[in-house]
Order: sequence, then structure tokens, then C-alpha cells
Amino acid sequence: MKINQLTSIIRYLIIVYLGILCFSCGNSSLENKEHQVFRYNEYSNINSLDPAFARNPSIIWPTNQLFNGLVQLDDSLHIQPDIAKKWTLSEDMLTYTFFLRNDVKFHKHQQFKTKDSTRIVIAKDFEYSFNRLVDPKVASPGNWVLKNVESYKAINDTTFQMQLKKPFPAFLGLMSMRYCSVVPKEVVAFYGSDFRANPVGTGPFKFKLWEENVKLVLRRNELYFEKDQNGKQLPYLEAVAITFLPDKQTEFLQFAKGNIDFLNSLDASYKDELLTPSGKLREKYKDRVHLSKGSYLNSEYLGFYLDGDKDEIKSSLLRRAINYGFDREKMITYLKNGVGTPATSGFIPKGLPGFNNQKGYEYNPEKSRKLIKEYIRLTGNTNPTISIATDSNYQSICEFIQRELEKIGLTIIVDVMPPSTIRKKKWSGELDVFRASWIADYPDAENFLSPYYSKNFTPNGPNYTHFKNEVFDRLYEESFSITDVALREQYYAKMDSIIIAHAPIVPLYYDQVVRFTQKNVKGLTNNPQNFLVLKRVWKEKK
Repeated sequence: MKINQLTSIIRYLIIVYLGILCFSCGNSSLENKEHQVFRYNEYSNINSLDPAFARNPSIIWPTNQLFNGLVQLDDSLHIQPDIAKKWTLSEDMLTYTFFLRNDVKFHKHQQFKTKDSTRIVIAKDFEYSFNRLVDPKVASPGNWVLKNVESYKAINDTTFQMQLKKPFPAFLGLMSMRYCSVVPKEVVAFYGSDFRANPVGTGPFKFKLWEENVKLVLRRNELYFEKDQNGKQLPYLEAVAITFLPDKQTEFLQFAKGNIDFLNSLDASYKDELLTPSGKLREKYKDRVHLSKGSYLNSEYLGFYLDGDKDEIKSSLLRRAINYGFDREKMITYLKNGVGTPATSGFIPKGLPGFNNQKGYEYNPEKSRKLIKEYIRLTGNTNPTISIATDSNYQSICEFIQRELEKIGLTIIVDVMPPSTIRKKKWSGELDVFRASWIADYPDAENFLSPYYSKNFTPNGPNYTHFKNEVFDRLYEESFSITDVALREQYYAKMDSIIIAHAPIVPLYYDQVVRFTQKNVKGLTNNPQNFLVLKRVWKEKK
């Protein structure tokens, strides 16, 4: 190991020690409650605690503890009340009227200038928060959430109304996103752009300390409005402590020592240490570690750019041959330690309403070989060649596909490049085939079908493949006006079938949430969006 690498590891071990073991220095109230501190590491760091910038999990997770919105999702992705205790929808599906609770208070702050340094949330606060979300000066990446909103206004202190431009059945799912959190005008105006490091919300935890790149500490919000089913006030934990080790192997070592409570996902650096090839927890960890898995709204896939010049990509024969030509079960077992579900049912992932386990592409090398031969016969191209762009994290998967397809007569080139380069070239149509992920922004199958709607071509939309189909477009547009959930899901299934038939993509696998926790952590549940919800978590004394 090089000296500078060793120095870096030592430095970060010191950070962990300071960040995890000594974060409560100066907080005597925590000295006897340290067993109720939930500790985790965020290896990708955090650059803001402002919910208007909560575009990725590293920011969504802490802001999820600090803020609330009109509605929230349960673990099954059903819409539940949050600050809005109920709502109504007009017959034309355009007007949502939200009726707010009158007992939700902001975290205490001197800018409220009241006797108890806080105040009740009112409908005007949502009006302000949404104005801020779409303000070009703020430049929130979440401003698209309100692009279909014609207007919104506070009717009175406890009534907030939103008018849509056109019906959108997934609208309440959008409102559950952290972008749509309520923030206080007084505090945001006081801090300006520094609100990113001085967040004040209504959530189960309140901001205490952030030493950037070292540690972040949140404390229990004693004013929080939600209670459990027995009437006990949430949250149970006293604090949340987050460190920022950038090295996944070091993060794992700290987890193995019991210094952090939670590991999210399965990194290649330690997957074989923790799991057997079949995805079971290894015997040596069973007495102190709990493993949980669940569906994750993420479809991993290869995308074909259909508007390019390459004949191999334009041919549905070869696109279907690739889909049939490799064993997804084998790929998951040997390269993912059993984590993930083979994507043999289209693009809509398992765990999302609209997934109906329909027939997609299963492993059939003989059918794949016949399709390749048919392509050669029709075109005269005796050496069809396709290049797949991927980053290093998915290199082994693409090389597996390469080996399998070369056995049946198709030459595959695996081109490894940085993720940022892939994103840029994917948007500009410079890649014939690219490895990509599609993670749900909101829990509706429409989110997984929008990348194939022809009016969503890049650079203004997510249709990176430039797939175009008139029937698909018609079904997609009609689905917005359907109020019957079961009927709308039938439309989704038909659209997914069109994607399967025309093969603008190669679905690889539907991802899974994989979480490792210390055995004394209780109440932490999985959800298909992999959000971290800590308000019902507690820890038993070891």
C-alpha cells in the first residue's frame, strides 16, 4: 500500500473516531442516552441540507429527517397524510384541495421572534415554499415537479389549493418528494443561500451540528407532531450521527467493529465477505448483523440509440438477439451474490403497481443464434459488432454479456468510461449502446414509461433511446385521464409490452434494497424507494 493511501485511511479513521464517539461532547443531555444515537456513514458526502436541492439519496436521507410535506408514502408506497390531514380532488381531476393540520410547528429558531421561538405551519408557508421551488434565482433541480401546476394558493391558514394544467394521476406521489417540503420564510430570508447549512423544518429531527466532510448531527425534535399507534410521540431516537468516510471498505470495517449501525447496498469491496454466492448472510456475522432485502424501484438496462447510423442497432433482429442471448439468473447469482431479480418482465420493476410479471425475454441462446443468422442473411454483414458503453462499476456485468453473446456469433466491445462522460454522451446521442439505471422519482409506473414517449426526446427529456411508436404514444397520453387505478395499470402493461416487442432496451435486472444493520437496531423498515425513515427506529442496549 502506498504511503499516501495509508495516510488517508488513518486520517479518516480519526474522523470516524471523533465523529462517532465524541459527537456528543458538550451535550451533557446525551451522555446517558448514547445508545439511542443512530450512526451511519454517507460515503458520497452531502453538499446541502436544503430540500429544494434534494435530488439524490445522500441529500434526501438527512432532509427526510428534517422536513415534512403535504403528504408522505408508507412502506408500500401508498399515499398517507402528513401536514395535510386530508384532501379532495375535483371531478375533472384538476383541482386538489389540501386541509392542513393546525398543530405542526417549525423547529425552534430565534428568527421566529416569538416567546417559544417557533410557530405553527400555515398554508401560506406552502405557497412560499413552492414559489421558492420554481424561483430561477434559487435554481432548484426540483422545479420540474410543478411544471404541470397552473396555480396554487392559500385559501386560509389551513386550506391550500393547487390547480393542474392537465390531469396527472401520479400527482400526489410527486407531492411526497422532498423537494415539496415546507420551509419557513423568516429563516430562509435570514440565511439566504446559507440555509443549506442551517436548515429549519418540521421533521422528527432538528439540525444540531454540521462539520462539512467530517460529521453531521441531528437531535430529536421535542415538538414533533406525529405519534405511534400507542399514542407515544415520535421519534424514539435521541439523535442521528452521520460521518463522511469516502472509502466503502473503510466504511465496512467500521460497521464490522460496531462503530456504525447501518450499511446500505452491497459494494463489490465487501460483498463476498458478507454474503454467500446465493445471497445469504455468512455464518460469522449472523449473531450480530441483520440482513434485510426488498424490492427497489430501479431497473438496470442497456439502451440502444435508435437514431444513429449503425445498422446493427437499427435492426430489431439483433436487439432481440441480445435480449435472448445471456442468462440473467446466472448473472445475478455470480456477479451480484443473488441480489436483484432477473428482468424478464419488461421495464416496469418488481415492487411497483403496474408490474404484472408479463412475459419478456428469457435466456434462449438458440433463438438468439437464429436471429443473428437471419440478420446476416438479410444484410450480408458477416461480422455484426456492437459497442457497449459502461462505467467500471458495471464492467463485470457487461463483460459477462460480451462473453455470452460472442459464443453465439455477435462481437461485443465493452467501452469503459467515467459516469460523467456516459451521461453527457448519452444525452447527446453519441453512444450506440449504453448501460444505465432508471430509478423512480415517484411511485407510479408512468415514471418508467415516460422515457419511451416520443415527445420526451433528449436533450429536453428522458427518451435517451429515441424510441417512437404511435400506439405507445396514444396509450401514454390516454392514461392520464383514467381515474380507475386497475384500468390505468392495464394501459401501463400494454405500453410495457410494446417496449418488449420492439426492444429499444435490454432490461438486465430489477434491483433490490439490501440493508445490513447491527442486531440491536429495531424498527428500521425497507421501502421500494430506499428512503431512510428513522422516526420509528430505536436501539436496544447491548
